[in-house]
Amino acid sequence: MTNYLIRRIIQMMLVVLLAALFTYFLFNISPGGPLAGIQQQQQRLTREDLARLRAQYELDLYWPFRFSRWLIGLPNGPITIGGRDLFANTAVGCYLPRDEQIVIQDGQRVVTPAGCDQYVYLADIPELHPAIRSSNGILRGDFGRSTVIRTGQPVWGEMMTRLPATLELMLISTFLSFLIGIPIGIYSAIKQYSRFDYTFTTISFIGSAMPTFFFGLMLILVFTVFPNLLQDQFPWLPKLPPGSRLAVRPYAVAEWLPRVQPGTGMDRFLHLLMPVGVLTFFYMATWSRFVRSSMLEVMRQDYVRTARAKGLVEKVVIVKHALRNALIPFVTVAVLTIPGFFSGAIITETVFAWPGMGRLYYEALNRSDWPIALAFIFITAVLTVFATLLGDILYTVVDPRIKYT
Repeated sequence: MTNYLIRRIIQMMLVVLLAALFTYFLFNISPGGPLAGIQQQQQRLTREDLARLRAQYELDLYWPFRFSRWLIGLPNGPITIGGRDLFANTAVGCYLPRDEQIVIQDGQRVVTPAGCDQYVYLADIPELHPAIRSSNGILRGDFGRSTVIRTGQPVWGEMMTRLPATLELMLISTFLSFLIGIPIGIYSAIKQYSRFDYTFTTISFIGSAMPTFFFGLMLILVFTVFPNLLQDQFPWLPKLPPGSRLAVRPYAVAEWLPRVQPGTGMDRFLHLLMPVGVLTFFYMATWSRFVRSSMLEVMRQDYVRTARAKGLVEKVVIVKHALRNALIPFVTVAVLTIPGFFSGAIITETVFAWPGMGRLYYEALNRSDWPIALAFIFITAVLTVFATLLGDILYTVVDPRIKYT
């Protein structure tokens, strides 16, 4: 087992490294970027101003060196060995690109790089704007600073302010989906081809196939938009808050109910109802189908037939023999929900304006805040490979027949 864990940890490190490299490369070649919003102001900025902005976001470095500094904070200057600075004159970027003006048909001026007037050398990194080159690398716990959403603020601090909302949403949804989906899957397998089985199998297929944003928008229409439109004709219809985590002012769910005050337990509960409902329905459909399939496979095994042939009560056969073995693959798959506790539900959080990690990632992509987006993907990748390893370990715990060498 020890040798297996060592091999897996090495593989995990390699996977995370390759994922980080590939993601950073894609962000590097994608349109937009931290300076995308400043491009319209280029005519009012001097070359020195633009050069300082490029240095602030380390865009004056070639992308392999930029990736190395983002990952481990190196290189941060010449390599010193035996008191001698090596590779001090190695060019690692361009501080002042040479611009060439091109006038296109509509008369707008577009500036494109055409060479370099001042290169960045290894010896320049600690001297050229040292105050803004403070990255220690994501592996050292420095996730950088936000460039758009919270300009200049640490990425880690912004993530920690959003994480509680995501944990609240995901933990409740996951718990309810387990609580509802597992019994439905078990009973559907026991009553295969019954009316109950057909009904909930159909519901599960709908829940798995329906996009979460569609279901979320339908809930907003039914429980918020329509009650507001029909308020004059049906003033007794209750209406739910359409989004966010807390209200900013008192509101009434219905005229026959007392007003809800912002920040109270009832306010939090009402804001949770629709996003939790969407995610619970989606996850419940997934887990119920998985448990049903696993139960049906186990109930065809010889040891289940043997248990029945011995005259055991059907309840004992189901719980002790069938269910126990059917949940083995379920446990190992369920741990893969761990990354979701951090990453959240991007679409659902966006639809309901839920201030969690998923919405933060969407905003980072939409507004080209690369440090937040890269940190989000990196942490999610680490949690994913960790959850995979934990699933393999749990497999040996719940099924002693499995041995790793």
